[in-house]
Amino acid sequence: MTIIYKPTFSRQLKQIIEHIALDKPSASMKFKDELKESINLLPEQPLKYRKSIYFDDENIRDMTYKKYTIIYRVKPLKNEIEILRIFNRNKPT
Repeated sequence: MTIIYKPTFSRQLKQIIEHIALDKPSASMKFKDELKESINLLPEQPLKYRKSIYFDDENIRDMTYKKYTIIYRVKPLKNEIEILRIFNRNKPT
């Protein structure tokens, strides 16, 4: 499966990394690298994470990483996974 990063996700991730970097730049790069590693494992088990609590669609899932929720959509017919959004799991925007 191909992983596609939507612009909203990329923008939100950039903001999170910039915020983390204010305190510790090395931690921001570690966060980004480890998150990308976790996302890159999704094609092995695309339905591993729970159905999204934000959408009524079996193909939209909520992955949790540290204190963040990553929303992604599995598109089996296109053999794709779209990474849609990331946010602090206590504060969806």
